Amino acid sequence: MQDLRDALLELIRRTSTDLPADVQAAIEQAREVESGGSAAQGALDSILENVALARENSTPICQDTGTPIFYVQYPPGWSTRELKTQIRDAVVAATEQAYLRPNAVDAVRGTNSGNNLGDDAFPTIHFEEVRGSELIVDLILKGGGCENVGAQYSLPDSRLGAGRDLEGVRKVVLDAVQRAQGKGCAPGVLGVAIGGDRGSSYYASKEALFRPMVDDNPDPELGALEQRLYEEANQLGIGPMGFGGETTVLGVKLRGMHRLPASYFVSVSYMCWAHRRRRMTVQADSIHYS
Repeated sequence: MQDLRDALLELIRRTSTDLPADVQAAIEQAREVESGGSAAQGALDSILENVALARENSTPICQDTGTPIFYVQYPPGWSTRELKTQIRDAVVAATEQAYLRPNAVDAVRGTNSGNNLGDDAFPTIHFEEVRGSELIVDLILKGGGCENVGAQYSLPDSRLGAGRDLEGVRKVVLDAVQRAQGKGCAPGVLGVAIGGDRGSSYYASKEALFRPMVDDNPDPELGALEQRLYEEANQLGIGPMGFGGETTVLGVKLRGMHRLPASYFVSVSYMCWAHRRRRMTVQADSIHYS
């Protein structure tokens, strides 16, 4: 098996310091719809300046470099145990080189490991064996502020008058955005899973965040709801950083799942404007980042 520690370190560096082009384009477009000289436009100007400086200096985009969440699609015959070791070693190296802030805090004792390694769930690594010969590693850095305003609903929800249907989904997603009030470092991106159990639903809501900012949902009904939620969330007037304005979310990504008859969960993963996600693809001796 290849030693990918250096390649994985580069994946982490790029994720932490270089905002994806499609996310930056969404922020630039949002700036254009805000009133000139407004607090909203000023916030977006500061964000874009920060993005440029981070890229130029290869420094973290945000001081909270978040929980590293890896999704690994590996070919038959690869050792997940070895891959996990190499990923964890790369995380330690990235912390030593200040691409990641030491974030792994023991919840029981309150101690920080100092190297971003905790139990088996920190960093978080998901493995899936796939056909073919490519190894694909997706990484998202999920900050604590936006993670705090994520939400999970169990429908029906009598408080919101939300039933077990897509109209009910619409109501709870907008409620999550309204309750966040910009605390998740708006404008954000919403990853939403409809169905599953409590655990698989949250898992899928974060997977949805890997979709490009501009794409088409393979389910036309969900695609129409994505557009409606995007428009209605931006009518709430919360705006960048909660300063008010036209842009509260940059995008909404929905995923439908199967569920038990007794349960109807809707999980909302809120991602801040610093939507740090990258992919590494390994084919034979070739390594590509996107």
